[in-house]
Amino acid sequence: MSPRAWFSLAFTAALWGASYMFIKVALDDGLSEGFIICARTILGALVLVPLAMRAGAVRQIVQRRWWALALAAAQVVVPFGLITFGENHVPSSLAGILVATAPLFVALLAIRVDPAERSHGWGLVGVVLGMVGVVLLFGVDLSGDVETLVGGLMIVGAGACYAVAVLIAKRAFTGVPPVGVAASNLVISAVIWLPVALVSLPHEAPGANAVLSMVALGAGGTGLAFLFFYTSIAEVGPARASVVAYVAPAFAVIYGVVLLDESLTLGTIGGLLLILAGSWLAAQGELPSRLSRSEPSRSTAPEPARVR
Repeated sequence: MSPRAWFSLAFTAALWGASYMFIKVALDDGLSEGFIICARTILGALVLVPLAMRAGAVRQIVQRRWWALALAAAQVVVPFGLITFGENHVPSSLAGILVATAPLFVALLAIRVDPAERSHGWGLVGVVLGMVGVVLLFGVDLSGDVETLVGGLMIVGAGACYAVAVLIAKRAFTGVPPVGVAASNLVISAVIWLPVALVSLPHEAPGANAVLSMVALGAGGTGLAFLFFYTSIAEVGPARASVVAYVAPAFAVIYGVVLLDESLTLGTIGGLLLILAGSWLAAQGELPSRLSRSEPSRSTAPEPARVR
């Protein structure tokens, strides 16, 4: 890949990895979960909607409106809720790691619903490795009270939602401009979460850290990150663009440990390595060295982002 493509992927990973930190800062400042989700989707939509209109994607989205609702639910509405509520009880660094389980759930769901995505060989090895990593995190870092356990399960549930979104997008949105798919997800989600946000508005003006975190989370971690990711899909193909999903958790751990003073344990490191290695193998079905020798795909079919 070109230096520009690598920069784009690295920048996207840095933004997505920071999203968990921004959520944690906003929660600690007293902002409600519903307000955080609604605000970030509105800010992200303001970035993407003009681009989607310029790409001529609105008509295609309207023609698939029921599928658009299903995709928004699986990719944003439900997982954003699970992650935000879950981070009340789980460190941001662990949240970033647990979301990376999405490719593992794709492999498991494909057994019943999509034979083309079924894992074989190294893919099956990856599923096993990833699940061992999840068990390690729950046994070491999430073995405290019931609320911590529930928070971890909620974030793993978000990973499962992202897997469902991948299968929906593959079935119903192939050929649709990716930026249009991303924009519709955010618009629909903002509308759905708006009533929750309105009944849980802050009682006093949030602090500067919370405001800056929300701007960065919405415009950067949601809007710009989606834009850079889908641009990367068009330039280097979905397979290579998906590398960002394996780099973002490392950024989440670095941000959490360095900026939020979260602990870094051997269990965290071991779980991170196992989940990322397992997710890579489950998604690619082959060792990374083979991927590095392959030619980049030019497909522009949308592949939902595994965010935050």
